[in-house]
Amino acid sequence: MTATVPPERRMANDIAANLGHLPQESAAEAVAGHIGRFWDPRMRSRLLAYADAGADGLDPLVIAAVRLMR
Repeated sequence: MTATVPPERRMANDIAANLGHLPQESAAEAVAGHIGRFWDPRMRSRLLAYADAGADGLDPLVIAAVRLMR
């Protein structure tokens, strides 16, 4: 049986992949901005909780964005 990937992890990593062409700091700001503008507060909370639980599988750019979101 395969473990399912939390949708917040998958979506955040997809956003990071699409914005990864930007310089690191700008990309982290863009990821945080996108999540802040377009994600439901419950989704943002689950992403933050996932990051707090070890951030297993999160793109480093997403981790940087999470730091900015706090």
